[in-house]
Amino acid sequence: MNTMLYKKIGSKIRTLRKAQGLTQEQLAEKANINAYYQGEIERGLKKVSVEMLFKIAIALEIPLKEIFDFDLKN
Repeated sequence: MNTMLYKKIGSKIRTLRKAQGLTQEQLAEKANINAYYQGEIERGLKKVSVEMLFKIAIALEIPLKEIFDFDLKN
């Protein structure tokens, strides 16, 4: 598993969530996922599926592609 990729995705989700003023629990509820799992995604500890990313994007009311808008070099 490419842990750097999942850390970048998690960090981006955290940034997007905080920009909307949501807690992890609030986002998890909107996405209909477990809050603990949401935290693990944001910390890059879980291999997250495209389906799960889609649910998070819908909950954040953003295009799915926005979750992948980050620099892989850092």
